Amino acid sequence: MNKTILRYRDSVTALQGILVSTDAASGKRPGVILFPDARGIGTHSIACAERLAALGLVVLVADLYGEGRTAPDVPQARELMNGLRADTARWRERAEAARKALAQHDAVDPSRLAAIGYCFGGTTALELARTGAALAAVVAFHGGLTSERPEDAANIKAKVLVCHGAADSLVTMAQLAAFEQQMGRTGVDWQVHVYGGAAHGFTNPELIGAGLPDLAYHEAADRRSWAAMLGLLEDVFAVTLR
Repeated sequence: MNKTILRYRDSVTALQGILVSTDAASGKRPGVILFPDARGIGTHSIACAERLAALGLVVLVADLYGEGRTAPDVPQARELMNGLRADTARWRERAEAARKALAQHDAVDPSRLAAIGYCFGGTTALELARTGAALAAVVAFHGGLTSERPEDAANIKAKVLVCHGAADSLVTMAQLAAFEQQMGRTGVDWQVHVYGGAAHGFTNPELIGAGLPDLAYHEAADRRSWAAMLGLLEDVFAVTLR
């Protein structure tokens, strides 16, 4: 497994992502931009990137905050997250910078790109899609579904998969319903999977025993949502990943 720092930038900020790939495959390969949760690049996002890279994909774990900055706890993560999403144009530009950086990599086929994300990263992937970015697929795992510019959903070119926990108290079923109504007014190829009993953060085993309110790991939802993502990526990339 190859893990290297990939330095790139948006119009104002130097960014530092982690590029994950293997030497097993040759030629131009599909690429995946992985937006981590509000804490920034960490063990969960890198582990997910390694799983995808082992299947022959090139994965960029994107830098949300600049210079690879991360948050050590929930209050600081919330502060960093709120600071970025306060300016939708800047937030979207930050996400697009990651997409461009991966698209320009020598090992990547720029016509076969996807963006996925976890929690705030899932929200970020959806915001990138709303710009009309050149993406084949977008997957949000327990991501926020509201947007300051919901009408921009009409710009989405990617196929969209939202994986949501029915017991998520941070992103409610009412918000999910509003998202579905918005998407229903577009011509986008979209789908929503809802997992019974799953709370916010259901893909992250680091939450086991963490004692964080409103957050919990859910093994079945984690496994099933991962399989759903692989199915979509196989569809848009025309490859076999399982």
